[in-house]
Amino acid sequence: MGSLAIETEGLSKSYGRKHATASVSFSVASGTVFGLLGPNGAGKSTTVKMLVGLVRPSSGRARVFGLPPENADARQRLGYVPEQFRFPEWLRAQEFLRLHAELAGVLTTDRQSEVTRVLREVGLEHREHDQLRTFSKGMLQRIGIAQALVGRPQLVVLDEPTSALDPIGRRDVRDLIVRLRSEGVTVLLNSHLLSEVETVCDHVAIMDRGRIVRSGSVAEVTGGHLEVEVRCAGLTDQAVRALESRWRVLRPGVSEGSSEPETLTISVMSESEAPGIADVLVSGGVRLLALVPRRRTLEDVFLESVTTIDGDDIASVSARR
Repeated sequence: MGSLAIETEGLSKSYGRKHATASVSFSVASGTVFGLLGPNGAGKSTTVKMLVGLVRPSSGRARVFGLPPENADARQRLGYVPEQFRFPEWLRAQEFLRLHAELAGVLTTDRQSEVTRVLREVGLEHREHDQLRTFSKGMLQRIGIAQALVGRPQLVVLDEPTSALDPIGRRDVRDLIVRLRSEGVTVLLNSHLLSEVETVCDHVAIMDRGRIVRSGSVAEVTGGHLEVEVRCAGLTDQAVRALESRWRVLRPGVSEGSSEPETLTISVMSESEAPGIADVLVSGGVRLLALVPRRRTLEDVFLESVTTIDGDDIASVSARR
């Protein structure tokens, strides 16, 4: 691993008796995209706010490029898009971004070109002279991302950056994140859109009730868990027992010998085991309709890792419904 853009150790924050985060530890290598995941109230935004110096931790420590988050040099090197934001609606887009360019220390002679650059990055160059009051929620989200890019920060922290965007806007932000990584910029992404996180992130950490419950590269978190989805008819208990002697089988409640098609999910270690599953079923007189290997998605892992407010496993609650 190269140099670290972010490092936390035992990072905790309490508000009276309420523990927003508890002993959160993770690191983010420079030039990578890191996804911070979790249900509402898991402590993600609190963690982000401690990383950008807006909230002081109750215990533990955080470092941004080796410096405390409240350090001016650390702040100079990062751009931040908060989950909830309000911008001065009377300002024009150009004025708003020139203000942030000044705050970021961009030279006066370079500010206009910097404004033009970031507006182009988010697809708002045609709204440069419009007041923010005329912007839609999605446009305001884009201008929020633009202000985070002013001054070419080395770390960009995005807290739910696509929540107000349409599919085209989400694709644009996804492409932007990939482009930033190619330029050596580190991106910390807090998002509920797990399919997008899985597409763009190198590493992820899943939070639940203020703690990190799973972390690693996307391949590590989702890998090693291959399933084969089997659709068949005429399934018998004998055939199921034959399968269960070699694999873990999930089977819905269907009467033995039913002519209705049903679906089994079978956990395997490799796709090469799929022909063996087919042989067991066919030799047992089962009519095989489809057999599809499927790797678990980040969403599957997420649902297994987090709990409801009542402490129930989300996946089991979903199954009961």
